[in-house]
Amino acid sequence: MKLDADDLPTDPETLRALIIAERVQHAEKIARVESERDRLRAIIRELQRHRFGRRSERLDPDQLALALEDLEQLLAAAEAEEARTTGKPATERPKTRRKTNRGDLPAHLPRIETLIDIADRACPCCAKEMHRIGEDVAERLDMIPAQFRVLVVRRPKYACRSCQGTVVQAPAPSRLIEGGLPTEALVAHVVVGKYADHLPLYRQAQIYTRQGIALDRSTLADWVGRAAWFLRPLHERLLETLRRSTKLFADETTAPVLDPGRGRTKTGQLWAYARDDRPWGGPAPPAVAYVYAPDRKAERPMAHLQGFRGVLQVDGYAGYRTLAEAGQVQLAFCWAHVRRRFYEIAQSGAAPIATAALARIAEIYAIEAGIRGQSAEARHAIRQEKTRPLIDGLKTWLDAQLAAVSQKSAMAEAIRYALVRWSGLIRFLDDGRIEIDSNPVERTIRPIALNRKNALFAGSDGGGEHWAILASLIESCKLNAVDPQAYLAEVLARLVAGHPANSLDDLLPWQWAANRPIQRAA
Repeated sequence: MKLDADDLPTDPETLRALIIAERVQHAEKIARVESERDRLRAIIRELQRHRFGRRSERLDPDQLALALEDLEQLLAAAEAEEARTTGKPATERPKTRRKTNRGDLPAHLPRIETLIDIADRACPCCAKEMHRIGEDVAERLDMIPAQFRVLVVRRPKYACRSCQGTVVQAPAPSRLIEGGLPTEALVAHVVVGKYADHLPLYRQAQIYTRQGIALDRSTLADWVGRAAWFLRPLHERLLETLRRSTKLFADETTAPVLDPGRGRTKTGQLWAYARDDRPWGGPAPPAVAYVYAPDRKAERPMAHLQGFRGVLQVDGYAGYRTLAEAGQVQLAFCWAHVRRRFYEIAQSGAAPIATAALARIAEIYAIEAGIRGQSAEARHAIRQEKTRPLIDGLKTWLDAQLAAVSQKSAMAEAIRYALVRWSGLIRFLDDGRIEIDSNPVERTIRPIALNRKNALFAGSDGGGEHWAILASLIESCKLNAVDPQAYLAEVLARLVAGHPANSLDDLLPWQWAANRPIQRAA
């Protein structure tokens, strides 16, 4: 409020107090403006980093691989140029210390041998016949490009000359697509190309055209839909198997779906439920099941995990709290998400508190790296001895820092994010089976993101469901070191032939792999 000269007090002490109060109000106003300015600047820097900068918290391995590939190409070209100019083959020049593949080629690969022998075995000195003293063997890896072939099935018809109208013929074998062209192996190849190698169907159609096979994209889409229909019961069995576990990871990601009525896409969701007990040597095989839903409502995970009882490790999404409030699960939260908030602040500029928080969290992760692969009991004991003091110290430190920073700042939000979820964040201390973060399920989300980037969107809600079914089986194969091409080709053939519904467990990726040696022996 601006005062006129006539309104000013004449008493010096009163006037001095009024001036001091005005200065305090002015200083507080400047502090609020500066705090808001810093907050807006941090938001702008974060938006710029997300729009133009690297989003990963460490060096992108794909970008590093591309750089190394370019370097290897340059080295190879330089060696070829040197061989051309000097006239010396690579074997006669000093070997460089580049990284090379060592060891024999896999024994299961077929060998085609070529014998390169001398024209005359007569000794060039005495003309007597020389005897063989050994040989040099060199192996080179070769490749035959993918080749189409046609399987012809002939079914002779038989008729009796005595009986009029009696014709006997062997029944036709079952087909994935009745009256269609593809074998189960070809359909599996298309499915793996789309959901494992992230090749959209139109690109696959272009590849086949180069090989002289004209297959329309809509035809390939029909094949994929038929495969998903046959595999749906197996996907349901996979999800049911995961629900019987005592500990799961959960996460979700967007799945753009075409919305023809509005002429654009709508945002569906792919929910991922994963099991991975390998870090503590658990007996259950790793697996992941995706479930498509048209929205992100909290009712979705409740329906998907109906009957699950145990520990659910998740990020900070509030929708999972409904499960905990219903007494269905115990939530374990993710330290990687806590760390990420401090990391984003530190990346936006000088932030000593965020940097200190990252250093404290790094100490906790260093202990986790040392106990990975040990038993649940050993992990629990080490966490109680080494990790709990660090966690307790971090909690005290965060409380102190929250009281010292502006409550509207990004730093305060990052600290509150951790403190609000503290009981779930420290749950891993009392259970050696629980991981420090939900990275195992986030790794299963990456293939979904790659497929989303290349294919852009699913054609319908039904296409989103097909995406979930096929990606679940393929990613579960990868988690169990199973070749998805061989797996899907055989499983589809068995389902088409009428595999018993009460024996679907035999077709789950890990069980299928365990039974294969027995089948071969038979």
